[in-house]
Amino acid sequence: MRPFLAACAALLLGAAASAEPAVATFAGGCFWCMEPPFESLPGVSSVTAGYTGGTRANPSYEEVSAGGTGHAEAVEIVYDPAQVSYETLLDVFWRNVDPTVANRQFCDVGSQYRSAIFVHDDAQRKAAEASRTEVAQKLGVPVKTGIVDAGPFYRAEEVHQDYARKNPLRYRYYRRGCGRDARLDEIWGKEREAH
Repeated sequence: MRPFLAACAALLLGAAASAEPAVATFAGGCFWCMEPPFESLPGVSSVTAGYTGGTRANPSYEEVSAGGTGHAEAVEIVYDPAQVSYETLLDVFWRNVDPTVANRQFCDVGSQYRSAIFVHDDAQRKAAEASRTEVAQKLGVPVKTGIVDAGPFYRAEEVHQDYARKNPLRYRYYRRGCGRDARLDEIWGKEREAH
């Protein structure tokens, strides 16, 4: 019996050690505001602010924010699927965006501030589409959030990484002044408190 248990334990440990981290990519307006909700989730190992969805390689913040690159401000999340599911990440994403508008989020206007889910495989696409349908039914309005194939992700400049943690006062002023929380409360109400 002991050799059998040892073999089972070795198999389980081997499976756990070989589990690959997964990547999820979301755009929800200002990337400063999209980092904190994911950083606090167990199983998320990193959240990186950056640019994706456009045509220019290695764009700068100034280029993206001026428009014309096709990129959106986005976050790339590395996570352990054994600890947090992609569906949970989708749920957190939805509760932190206004899915009812196109090419803007709160006070930030332009395609660079669009909401989008950048899918990395067919399973993510299927889950994203199912969640978008559920959100549209729940809200009773068309959902404008895009679901597109993930492409190259360009890490934003260091000043934009962990902005909320490094600049808490400026971050709070920006978030409040942009009307983000007021609008999210209006859309999601009590549901938002759990996320």
